[in-house]
Amino acid sequence: MLTTVLDTARLRPAERTAAWAEVTGLALVNTLIRFLVHEPDQVSAQIQTLPLGPVQLSVMSYTPLSSRRTARLIRQSDPEQYQLGLTVAGHQRIEQARSSVALGPGELVLYDSSRPFTAVSGPQSSGTRTVLLQFPRTLMPLPEQDVAPLCGTALDSGSGVGRLLGLMLNGLVETHGDLTPADTARLGNTAIDLAAALLAHHSGRQALLPAESRQGALFQQIGAFIAAHLHDPGLKPGTVAAAHFISTRYLHRIFQQHGTTLGEFVRQQRIARCRRDLADPAQRTVPVAVIGARWGYPAPSDFTRAFRTSVGLTPSEYRAISQAPRSTGGRGEVHDR
Repeated sequence: MLTTVLDTARLRPAERTAAWAEVTGLALVNTLIRFLVHEPDQVSAQIQTLPLGPVQLSVMSYTPLSSRRTARLIRQSDPEQYQLGLTVAGHQRIEQARSSVALGPGELVLYDSSRPFTAVSGPQSSGTRTVLLQFPRTLMPLPEQDVAPLCGTALDSGSGVGRLLGLMLNGLVETHGDLTPADTARLGNTAIDLAAALLAHHSGRQALLPAESRQGALFQQIGAFIAAHLHDPGLKPGTVAAAHFISTRYLHRIFQQHGTTLGEFVRQQRIARCRRDLADPAQRTVPVAVIGARWGYPAPSDFTRAFRTSVGLTPSEYRAISQAPRSTGGRGEVHDR
């Protein structure tokens, strides 16, 4: 789960800048830090990290600052890593490899630890929040000469693979507490696949991606498509395959290689959404049948049968247990069979 490495609120104002430079140098890369505030007590910064196998996810929030990685710092220490930054809140400007880009919420940018860069956040007083994905350059399946021109440029995060990667990074932050060590290692590999697919898209070098990277990214795209169409009871293999320009045979093979089937994947996603809505006190007056229809079960009998098979209870029984006050003997969470 996410571990707070440093929160400057716990330090004396005079110690905050030096502590932030030291900790981010160890967790990320060495840079020259200068907070763009008037008084030391206005400095505020926090960093949390989550290991994902060989990948690291970092969540940072900070008041306006400038961060410079110089050629001298690179000679002193270089982990030879790529970093993909997602701006969650605030604004910042990045300069690297003769490129300069202004970023706002929801936008992605690529860094290379082996090249000098300058990052400036602010100047708004609320500061900036970013999610950073960091991994060894050796894990990137694309050649360096194809990745280098993308450093310091904005990467499309509004559609396609870029949107999937942004959703994944935010999702990891939201669900980190539920992840097992096996989950985090697997998700680290998935993040690299999506990052590689995004960079290949921008460089026009999709053909250079290994088959496993292309397939990993495609699996995530298919999963996102399914999530957006769970409400449709007509969601069939042919529909999913056609939307991704592949055969149904290849579609089924992709899911088999991920240890499941298309039908099981759709069922799990639908039941998970139904469980969430049934356990939501704000939806206690919504009829059970309406919730089932909302997630692709227009026939109440089909919904009840599918839900009981998965959970071991009818939807009404699950709702009653999930929303029962603990003081009256609520049984807490109900797990799938």
